[in-house]
Amino acid sequence: MRGMTLPDTTAPAAHNPACVINCVHYDDDGKRHDISLDAISDVIASGNGFVWVGLYDPADSVLLKLQEEFCLHDLAIEDARNAHQRPKVETYGNSMFVVVTTAQMVDERIQYGETHAFVGPRFLVTVRHGASLSYAPVRARVEREPHLLKMGPSYCLYAVLDFVVDNYLPITNRFRDTLELLEKDIFAENYKRSTVVRLYELKRELNKMRMAVAPLQDVLSALRRYPSESGLVPDEVKLYIRDVHDHAVRISDVIDTLREMLGTALSVNLSLVTLAQGETVKRLGAWAALLAAPTLITSWYGMNFTHMPELDQPWAYPAMIIGVGAICVGLYRLFKRVRWL
Repeated sequence: MRGMTLPDTTAPAAHNPACVINCVHYDDDGKRHDISLDAISDVIASGNGFVWVGLYDPADSVLLKLQEEFCLHDLAIEDARNAHQRPKVETYGNSMFVVVTTAQMVDERIQYGETHAFVGPRFLVTVRHGASLSYAPVRARVEREPHLLKMGPSYCLYAVLDFVVDNYLPITNRFRDTLELLEKDIFAENYKRSTVVRLYELKRELNKMRMAVAPLQDVLSALRRYPSESGLVPDEVKLYIRDVHDHAVRISDVIDTLREMLGTALSVNLSLVTLAQGETVKRLGAWAALLAAPTLITSWYGMNFTHMPELDQPWAYPAMIIGVGAICVGLYRLFKRVRWL
């Protein structure tokens, strides 16, 4: 097959629709050749290397073209067209369909997208939907290691999955940093409603992120168990998949830890607010008691009885004032002792 004359694979990228980010042929030596969609059939027929097509929110016509070129199943094409799929691995004849959830920070918020991958013995098609970083760094990485490209399209699939998982790590790190900053507000003396709102938003975002990362572990586990005799995921590639799976498990553990910390932070904040309110109520009660004693005594003298102590005795009025003051001082010392004031 190597002695065959290869078709012209130097068609410029402009011949491809705008949704086609890259259409590349990697020969058996790992050398890159940019090709057009129309040249795919000839390249596949040559038996030399494999083809990697990268799409972003593709048009139906492009998906149908690739279905014709690679003999993709109708159900897989339908999933790739509609997006909003759960992370999964499905087998259709001699090809495999993989779905993973991607994430990136946009305006201090996590935006989610999807990547669908069609993997065959001689091709890889990656379809990005929604919030998803470009896989140009992934291509640059694998092209720096042409000897690893000899493993076929499954190695490129590993590189894509590794890139997706690694992009979760900066997000979890930002969550951790934000939580550390919020701890100062949590233990502050003054209650801030914005702190509770932010804690709730962080926990909500972490719950969404967990829904994306947890199924990804199942996808990676399925790839590790994929039958080697199929030729789609060789044993040497499974070693790399295992490494990605370890990273996904670690990120999942970090997410679970942050979720627990956020739950604890919310509980602590609520407890501190309740304690602060209790202290305020105690102070108000103590001051109310201090004011109640003189109010009660002076109210008696405002009832206009004929016989009142200060009318007959010249010292009765000062005595009453001294008595009221003594009661107030005694109550004040009592409340200070029990820490109500």
